[in-house]
Amino acid sequence: MVGQAAAGTARRVTFPRFSHFLAIDWSGAAGERHKGIALALADAAGGPPVLIDRGRGWSRADVLALLLEDLPPDTLVGLDLGMSLPFADCEGFFPGLTNSPPDARSLWAMVDDICADDPHLGASSFVDHPDLSTYFRRHGGREGERFRCDGAAHGRGRFRVTEHAQAAQGCKPYSNFNLIGAAQVGKSSLTGMRVLHRLEGALPVWPVDPLPETGSVLVEIYTSLAALDARRSAARSKIRTIVDLNRALGALASPPVAGDGPIDDHSSDALLAAVWLRDVANDPARWQPGGLTREIARTEGWTFGAL
Repeated sequence: MVGQAAAGTARRVTFPRFSHFLAIDWSGAAGERHKGIALALADAAGGPPVLIDRGRGWSRADVLALLLEDLPPDTLVGLDLGMSLPFADCEGFFPGLTNSPPDARSLWAMVDDICADDPHLGASSFVDHPDLSTYFRRHGGREGERFRCDGAAHGRGRFRVTEHAQAAQGCKPYSNFNLIGAAQVGKSSLTGMRVLHRLEGALPVWPVDPLPETGSVLVEIYTSLAALDARRSAARSKIRTIVDLNRALGALASPPVAGDGPIDDHSSDALLAAVWLRDVANDPARWQPGGLTREIARTEGWTFGAL
């Protein structure tokens, strides 16, 4: 498998040479079009990143269509969500469930199938499913009996191995089984899994898929990791002025974007992450983190940049 080796090996990583870097700030909110979805593109030749603006808010279906039909060649795509659910901690996504999926791709198919009638690539049917809701923490004080994985004492829920790596780097990850709070990422992750399922055969998703030697690849990103590399703390990862954005871009050797004044944090997240992808894509360590084994790649996936 090109570019993917078991943890603890010294194998050299081979990765594609990318021409473009696309960062997508994602949203799992209800409805069709979302202010929380922002796309930014950086060119390998240099220059400032640019927002991709189609004159109206992005829908999840719009993003899927771009990835399938309009993606520039040799693009590294970073999608800001969790590509899978915890598996290693309880030896399964849904311990005790007879038909618990054996790997990430089976999980994506399960989410898309159960949510087939949910409009706009939503995922409400999955978290409200009578056999699955017990694994989630939902609004209204509804914490499922299996949210804490066999009675774990802490209340933050279950984490993937990559999320423990994020925490070790100074981030504060949230469980994908938690659907409460402004910082929760569970809904985004589940809606994103529907998109990932529909990309099968068209765009490799690393590390669930082997890293190809050429062409485009999609990876999971966490914009706080980009902010840390841009010399901002995790607590200051959200950027809301163009002055602060350009200061962060400069830390990654990028020219500034035009303008001044305020900027929404979805746009700034996407702009900074696109440049960050360009800055770190040729670093072999990013493609071979210490905790990434073949089993973790197959089941939980990984966050690009989590070491």
